[in-house]
Amino acid sequence: MPITKPSTNSDIPLIRLERVSRFFRPDKPALFDVSFDIARGEFLYITGASGAGKSTLLKLIHLSEPPDTGAVFVNGHDVATLRAGAVSVLRRSMGVVFQDFHLIGDLTVGANIGLSLEVLGVSPSFIARRIREVLAEVGLEDMEDEIAGSLSGGEQQRVAVARALAPRPQLILADEPTGSLDAYSADFILDLLETVNGNGATVVVATHDRMLMAARPHRILALDAGRLVGMSPRQKAASGHGQPDAGVKEVG
Repeated sequence: MPITKPSTNSDIPLIRLERVSRFFRPDKPALFDVSFDIARGEFLYITGASGAGKSTLLKLIHLSEPPDTGAVFVNGHDVATLRAGAVSVLRRSMGVVFQDFHLIGDLTVGANIGLSLEVLGVSPSFIARRIREVLAEVGLEDMEDEIAGSLSGGEQQRVAVARALAPRPQLILADEPTGSLDAYSADFILDLLETVNGNGATVVVATHDRMLMAARPHRILALDAGRLVGMSPRQKAASGHGQPDAGVKEVG
């Protein structure tokens, strides 16, 4: 069971954006009039060139930034109508993986993972057990006491994935998770994310890597200058493993 219990109504999208815009400059929106749903159990790519709005969109989904216009719904709840405490609970149902890892380099691997669990108020014994479990999932069983900053880039990204998985989130957001990795490490990280998706979690990956998307076909949303310009059909299977994508269709 996930630590944060998701809604069980499969007819309600996990995430819905309705005409969402985000402005940092009045003449150049980071996102403009973006609308789409993310279904439960889906694996979704968000793609576009640098500056297209991918990271901003992930921040809106993660509720770490509000939209300037439009509405964001999580589990059917309009986030703008919720109390701060309820928003915090929703954010705890999400795990985030960054391109540059965001680990605390002078702490151990176990301590980095434990931080994502301590905020939930679970027991030390649960934290210790869960750290061992997620390290086994990412193939780092013997590295709990290693200093995170001493690891290779691929190993650090595995730790970052383990940290995101530790609370058993219903949604994983990954911002260019393979952008700084060699081909072997990148392949390993995508294997992990697809496995998590196959086990029921929703996974959203922001990437500009066309080869990655071709090799690992899933639904695609395409952004250009903050606008949603393309969207491929939703896969029939939740994980979509091995299914060819029907191509990105123009929006609007």
